[in-house]
Amino acid sequence: MAERVVIALGGNALGNNLPEQMIASHQTARAIADLIQEGYEVVIAHGNGPQVGMIQNAMTELVRSDPEKYITVPLSVCVAMSQGYIGYDLQNALREELLDRGIDRGVATVLTQVEVDPEDPAFRHPTKPIGAFMSKEEAEKLVLERDYEVMEDAGRGWRRVVASPRPVSIVEIGTISSLVETDHVVIACGGGGIPVFRTDGHHLKGAAAVIDKDFAAEKMAEMLDADYLIILTAVEKAAIHFGKPDQEDLSDLSCEKAREYIEAGEFAPGSMLPKIQAAVQFAESKPGRRSLITLLEKAAEGIAGKTGTVIHT
Repeated sequence: MAERVVIALGGNALGNNLPEQMIASHQTARAIADLIQEGYEVVIAHGNGPQVGMIQNAMTELVRSDPEKYITVPLSVCVAMSQGYIGYDLQNALREELLDRGIDRGVATVLTQVEVDPEDPAFRHPTKPIGAFMSKEEAEKLVLERDYEVMEDAGRGWRRVVASPRPVSIVEIGTISSLVETDHVVIACGGGGIPVFRTDGHHLKGAAAVIDKDFAAEKMAEMLDADYLIILTAVEKAAIHFGKPDQEDLSDLSCEKAREYIEAGEFAPGSMLPKIQAAVQFAESKPGRRSLITLLEKAAEGIAGKTGTVIHT
């Protein structure tokens, strides 16, 4: 049987706007097609930080321009919009790349809802960066004008932050599983999934949050009984003492050692920390499972053991 891989694509794999995304999606498709060509079953999750912020800002400006004509769009709906248009570009780019290689494989995007706990403490302490990077002055202006919460993101600038609850379950997991079993490449849990929580009866209500795509990918990997979780990001390897003269890249990382580094504060919240936490969670979920953190273009080399940070029990 083919080994099953769930890939979590970082924002760098998708660009920051529509023109960048169209270019980036083709570059991303080539890296993913390399794995498919090697015989792996591939399921893809992706982030939406720049995109969902752009969508909500655009919706907010519409309401401001004519409040009698337009109504405020909930963040959960903005996440759904981002899933649609990112999936549209990504599935077309991947289908084209596969056909160019002589691989006739269905590629499908699943609009995915992810259940969260309404009592999750994340709703009281927003930490998830969304939208474009800003200067401190621009961020302070949004705090005053729109009552946003903001934070500095790994020394790269300031961004808006929203609640980031942990995923409890994936509503459409049966659909995703059926597509994988019928030899489709599936794009799901885009932007971490549309956050919902259960209310009376069978009703699902959207939550004002963005789920971290690494944790959503981890949950999906568990529920699909995947062999690997691959988290693709902007660095080839995770590191301790990041950005300092004594920076040390990590190649082979046990879950136990990873927890020590987490306790020591070695990984930045909202950046590398959730990636390490999700990688550890997956590696510990079942004997033999492994996680990999590396660059998009190094995915095939990483799964072959030639680079990246491999997390294992």
